[in-house]
Amino acid sequence: MKTICKIGGTITLVMVLFTSCSDKNSEKTIEASSQKSLTKKGIDRAPKKGENVPNNMVCMVNDAYMGKQQIEIAFGGKIYYGCCKMCKEKIPKDERVRYATDLHSLKKISKADAYIVMIGDNDEVAYFENKENYHLFLEETSTL
Repeated sequence: MKTICKIGGTITLVMVLFTSCSDKNSEKTIEASSQKSLTKKGIDRAPKKGENVPNNMVCMVNDAYMGKQQIEIAFGGKIYYGCCKMCKEKIPKDERVRYATDLHSLKKISKADAYIVMIGDNDEVAYFENKENYHLFLEETSTL
């Protein structure tokens, strides 16, 4: 049953990606050309699938690594990140974009506090309560 819930969570994550803001495609084009210039911030390459990514470089509405500093959106004493004006409006209004399900524990967690990992070839990310949960998730899924 837990495996079915995890698969359902992954499917939900993919569905959320299809409901992202309209500025995402133009942002991605800009990001592709500028990712190699990020050395001044210590990032000289795009993260690989399975690597932890900085929270401030993730659009938490699109659930995507964007490759550059995102717009800070303070809400409820926490800092969330978004890529555009629509994200700035949506994060305070829509609880669903502020929370994710940890794919290991299946707990609802705040994206602002999450350990974020690149999971897809198109910059998709997943959120975990902590690094340990991510590694436990990897162990579980490698035995499937």
